[in-house]
Amino acid sequence: MFNMNISFGKKGFVTLLLLTLLLFLAACSSETSDTESGDEGNASSTDTENNESNYPSNDINVLIGFDPGGGSDQLAQLTQPHLQEYLDTSFVNEYKPGASGAIAWTRLAQQAENDGYTISVTPSPQLVSNYILNSELDYRLDDVEPIANVVTDPGVIVVPSDSQFDTYEDFANYVEENPGEQKVSHSGVGGDDFFTTLRWMNSTGLDVEMVPFDGDGPSWQAAAGGDVTASFNNLGVVYSQVKEGNLKALAVMSEERMELLPDVPTLKEQGIDLVTGSSRGYTAPKGIPEDAKQKLYDAFEQLSEDSEFKESLEEVSLPMDIKIGEEYTEYLKEQEKTTSEIWNEVKDEYEE
Repeated sequence: MFNMNISFGKKGFVTLLLLTLLLFLAACSSETSDTESGDEGNASSTDTENNESNYPSNDINVLIGFDPGGGSDQLAQLTQPHLQEYLDTSFVNEYKPGASGAIAWTRLAQQAENDGYTISVTPSPQLVSNYILNSELDYRLDDVEPIANVVTDPGVIVVPSDSQFDTYEDFANYVEENPGEQKVSHSGVGGDDFFTTLRWMNSTGLDVEMVPFDGDGPSWQAAAGGDVTASFNNLGVVYSQVKEGNLKALAVMSEERMELLPDVPTLKEQGIDLVTGSSRGYTAPKGIPEDAKQKLYDAFEQLSEDSEFKESLEEVSLPMDIKIGEEYTEYLKEQEKTTSEIWNEVKDEYEE
């Protein structure tokens, strides 16, 4: 009996030892599995966080403050095929015309989410001149985040093809001899051509009768038809008319002569320090995420080096003038300062 018990005891001991070992291995396996599962859970959480900052992961909405077919729409159509490729996303244009762009820019500044998924095409000086002329508008430059300027369409003085003036000197001398008698058209009070004409008069001491029209087209048409002596306009708008012989260009307001019009001098060559025009770029709501802002900056940097984009601008006579981030902000601040100073000098003539 004793030996049997001993023998049985040994078997029971071995069996117990085996069961204990199996339970130990199972516990280790379960702990390892839990650890791996935890690691996978952490990786999944990290991946989710990365996805949340993987800008852009949605379409980018673009507010355009004017009807399709204008200068802002033109910029969108030229730039966005390239930007979509760089950023691997789509751009959706939303047209919000009215109040010379102010409806769109008020929405951008006051209502749009500052997540990087809403931006706007912003021509200047119109972006700032709107609220300078109308203090009731509910946005200011400090309420938006300038991303990048893309083009600056230089100012140009054009006259009818049969005008007696063949050179800028002819025109300026005649205006000097007949102050206030010559009618000069522009695209409307508050627009870039309006302020260009005022700046030209301030710089030269010459005096003309400023005649507003509803846009660049009606302004140059008035000149081509002989209804006014000259039109202060933009090169990209009137170049085709100059090329076809419907208008004569007397001077451009760029730093250097334009390749498109190599025989037309700049105002700087005439001793007039005036470089101006209509600039068009992109702006976002204030406070967009830094990663979104940097990726937009990078995209416009790529745009500046894109040969296909440069060719597309040349086809429509638009000079590239890319200013990114702080450089664009400083440019707009300078326009705000200059525009405000000029308006304060003349506003009594226009305010009722």
